Amino acid sequence: MKSLPLLLAAAALAAGCAQNRISEEPHGTYTLVRQTQGPTLGYSPASGLQILTVDGYAFKDLNRNGHLDPYEDWRLPFSERARDLAAQLSVEEMAGLMLYSPQQKLLDSTITEAQMKFIAEDKVRHVLVGVVAGPRVAAVWSNAMQAFCEGVDHGIPANNSSDPRNYNETDSEYNSGSGGHISRWPREIGMGATFDMEVVKRHAEVVSAEYRALGITTALSPQVDPATEPRWRRFYGTFSEDPHLNADIARVYCDGFQTSPRDLEIADGWGYGSINCMVKHWPGGGAEEAGRDAHYAYGKYAVYPGNNFAQHLIPFVEGAFNLPGKTRKAAAVMPYYTISWGQDPSGQNVGNSYSRYIITDLLRDKYGYDGVVCTDWGITHDYPSLYSSQGKPWGVEDLTVPERHLRILEAGVDQFGGNREAAPVLEAYRLWAEKYGEESARERFELSARRLLLNIFHVGVFENPYVDPDETERIVACEEFMQAGYDAQLKSVVMLKNHEGALPVKEPAKVYLPKRHFQGNKRFAAKYDYSMDSTTVAAYFTVTDDPAEADFALLRITSIDPHKGFSVEDWEAGGTGYVPISLQYRDYTAEYAPSERIAGVDSLDRGDRIYQGKTVHADNASDLDLVLDTRVAMGDKPVVVAVQVHRPLVMAEFEPSVDAILCMFGADERCILDIVSGRFEPYGLLPCQMPADMRTVEEQFPDVPGDMRCLVDADGHSYDFAYGLDWSGVINDARTRRYARR
Repeated sequence: MKSLPLLLAAAALAAGCAQNRISEEPHGTYTLVRQTQGPTLGYSPASGLQILTVDGYAFKDLNRNGHLDPYEDWRLPFSERARDLAAQLSVEEMAGLMLYSPQQKLLDSTITEAQMKFIAEDKVRHVLVGVVAGPRVAAVWSNAMQAFCEGVDHGIPANNSSDPRNYNETDSEYNSGSGGHISRWPREIGMGATFDMEVVKRHAEVVSAEYRALGITTALSPQVDPATEPRWRRFYGTFSEDPHLNADIARVYCDGFQTSPRDLEIADGWGYGSINCMVKHWPGGGAEEAGRDAHYAYGKYAVYPGNNFAQHLIPFVEGAFNLPGKTRKAAAVMPYYTISWGQDPSGQNVGNSYSRYIITDLLRDKYGYDGVVCTDWGITHDYPSLYSSQGKPWGVEDLTVPERHLRILEAGVDQFGGNREAAPVLEAYRLWAEKYGEESARERFELSARRLLLNIFHVGVFENPYVDPDETERIVACEEFMQAGYDAQLKSVVMLKNHEGALPVKEPAKVYLPKRHFQGNKRFAAKYDYSMDSTTVAAYFTVTDDPAEADFALLRITSIDPHKGFSVEDWEAGGTGYVPISLQYRDYTAEYAPSERIAGVDSLDRGDRIYQGKTVHADNASDLDLVLDTRVAMGDKPVVVAVQVHRPLVMAEFEPSVDAILCMFGADERCILDIVSGRFEPYGLLPCQMPADMRTVEEQFPDVPGDMRCLVDADGHSYDFAYGLDWSGVINDARTRRYARR
């Protein structure tokens, strides 16, 4: 093997190639090889990789065999390179590509022994990044991970990925992207509340730039499920209940993430500024029976009593799979855990990733999707109880773990989310070979390998996977990006009520801030404190603890923190465990609940899944007491309530007692103060209906949007989808004309 200086000298003498000037640029742990007529190559000298020159151009010898393989040749199309590399891979390497690591916490910048093990031994290349200590830590860690990958096997780079990590509120279970400094935006449901594609476009531009600076090349987003069941725990994680609004957002979101700026484009819109989007959750997870969630056996079913399955596909087939830009479609798709009850014509009811009808017949054949399909996390594992989230093998509980992997491959899926161990995948290969023949097994694995490799080629990390930590610190959470996120938060706030023009409040004014009980969680202890940060409020108004001195009252509460639809206490006491999911603050008895279940049962169930007549209470019922007590304390002076909304709620319990209602969907409380003070005019619209009562919640169809009776307030306004107020009254603009239901 020639040294780089000798190779560069040979390149300078090559006939017809004098114009391609090649130079080295050391950057500490990695080196950049720049060329005037080709891409910049990044490699780690410690990895043992050498640079080849062919026809006067520089290439990386990723498999260290001394000659240029087609997959190493950046001049060739992505598909040709992926096909060549897939054909070279061992079964073990292909199995490794099919794995997806659990979330990795980056508390420092060194890669761990466990991480090196799953890269070197299990051949994992898809790594999920969770909590990080800061942007520089993420950048240095990413470079160390890429250098390690570069030195093993065929030098396939890591495809680092992230759950959504840019939201002002980050749920520790579903979006462990909290930690570190990064721009903050409203939650997904808040992005929907803007009804503004320019906001979505700007979000995509900013977040994709931050991700690439952190070394992240795949986003496990967007979640486009129509949130047609108002009690669903993941309601806040999607954009709205409306499939057409979600489709429009999906197009702009995926197009913005995946399309590189022109100066960074390699081909077909893809390049060094691209982020692969993994859209979720096919074929839609928002129709959960009684609002229960399929992370648990008690919530495994999505049901369609309104015969409305087709509308749940719209955000995918008309949105994420129909992009206006050159990348054409979302790079990957994640099916949800659910069993889409009664949708398979063959009569099978299995989890979506196990269903050949859902994956091959619908997704691949009918809708022509040929990208990567990755299961949701942990679906092949066993589960010990109805309320455990350890495994989700819904509908195939009787199969062994390797047989479940085989069933998933037979369905047409490429990748196993949350599985970093190759053994079950290799056993599935053996089972496939026994069933269909060795040649068929090899062909099936190569097909998935090509799809998976193609997405890694798309983002340019085969040429240069390294990031400059100084640039990372300059880009991530820069002032421009932070302001863009805050502007979006402002636009996401919805004003529902403004009785007799209570808002905006004329300054100067005194505000009464009542104290509230804050529930504890995994990160914060419970406390009793002001409902809003008093120091922040004091920058706008004079704060007083005496209602008699105040000109108005301002308080912040949270939408109902409901039961999950299953009570462990009831189960341990010998009951069925099934209870209602309430959207009201006061105790709720399910008088109008269905008397018959729609879908099946689990083998661990005790009897049926009916909860009619059972009673539950909200853990944050004290929020309602706070509002009502504040009304009494203020007499006839204005009371303004800001509600942090995670899912719809029954506002009839407090609406008559307040003068103004502002809905926050992951917005900073400064946004509320900017609106209350009149510095910003309300802009947002409701991305969902607000129900009149729990009876309409129980009687609506989980699969149908817009079928609830909405609350009509004291001013005669119906809290329906796409409703909102500004200073002039009910908003009527291009957004409402496009989306509001007439």
